[in-house]
Amino acid sequence: MDSINDVLQSTGFAQLHWQMVVMWVIIGVLIYLAVVKQFEPLLLVPISLGALLANLPIHDVILQAPEIQYTLSESGEISRTLISPGGLFYYIQQGVSLEIFPPLIFMGVGALTDFGPLIANPRTLLLGAAAQFGIFATFFAAVGSGAFTLEQAAAIGIIGGADGPTSIFVANKLAPELLGAIAVAAYSYMALVPVIQPPVMRFLTNEKERKIRMQSLRKVSKTEKMIFAIVVMAFCLLVVPAAAPLISMLFIGNFIRENGVTERLVRAAQNEIINVVTIFLGLTVGLKMGWDKFLDPKTLGILALGIVAFVIATGSGVIMAKLMNLFSKNKINPLIGSAGVSAVPMAARVSQVEGQKADPDNFLLMHAMGPNVAGVLGSALAAGYFIAILGG
Repeated sequence: MDSINDVLQSTGFAQLHWQMVVMWVIIGVLIYLAVVKQFEPLLLVPISLGALLANLPIHDVILQAPEIQYTLSESGEISRTLISPGGLFYYIQQGVSLEIFPPLIFMGVGALTDFGPLIANPRTLLLGAAAQFGIFATFFAAVGSGAFTLEQAAAIGIIGGADGPTSIFVANKLAPELLGAIAVAAYSYMALVPVIQPPVMRFLTNEKERKIRMQSLRKVSKTEKMIFAIVVMAFCLLVVPAAAPLISMLFIGNFIRENGVTERLVRAAQNEIINVVTIFLGLTVGLKMGWDKFLDPKTLGILALGIVAFVIATGSGVIMAKLMNLFSKNKINPLIGSAGVSAVPMAARVSQVEGQKADPDNFLLMHAMGPNVAGVLGSALAAGYFIAILGG
């Protein structure tokens, strides 16, 4: 019996906790949403698998840091000897810890994004800016609850930008202990944009407003797009230097898309690079979802504040469009204001779908892309502001 007991003690079964089993159930729900319901599967699948690894007794093994022995010689020189190289995922997670993965994702987003609709109708920039009110309103709500520090509240508020990489970037900077919960909330609500936004859009608009047809957008030249990428990048970095890692990579990706002579680089940024980084980013986030950090009352608070952030962001964009119509001859369909959140291009598609429910011949998709890409800029600038103010 002693031999059998020794064998069992040497396995992982002896180290299982009931909290791990609870996390397995949560992970099962995430996998169901990703695979069956197809809610953000590209991120939720690797996040779920990373979370599973984090809630098995192998957690300390795969995340083991390298062991290095330092020796001081008689001459005063210090030599290093590698005793243990460390676990595989220790090195993979450095992509988040060293702030590498989120900016690389932004480069891929830039390579996939057409800023033409925003350039053609620059006033839609105001709609993207208005949607960021969800970030700041949630920040103040989190602070007012008394359950979160200023840094944690800022990281939670960014969920309202509907931008997963930015949420991860800010959480890693300001509240790494909440990274798993914030990332899961951000990507889950991004996937639920077609469910969350329409009721808010319909509540804040009437049928006449939903039927507004906007003027066709002019064609924007490649030269305009390249100049826009360089000028806006420089301006944003001068205004909020702390946002440099995200903003710079966004416009670097966009410039290689628009210049017309770097097709191989564009394909790599749009496909291989962003796909590989997405896998590693998801696994790293999942590894932050250990039961000791995730099964906490604060997690429920983060999920609740996240939905509030989305609702406020959606409503703010719609209301801004209605206000702009009071002073404009060329009316804006308020439905595109909801696309001011950064869920590209999902939020723009929601505007299109809701618009066609009111008028089947109305096409709002390209108009909605203006505030949609403006929202990406807005959330990145808001992130930079919080980091500059609270990052120390």
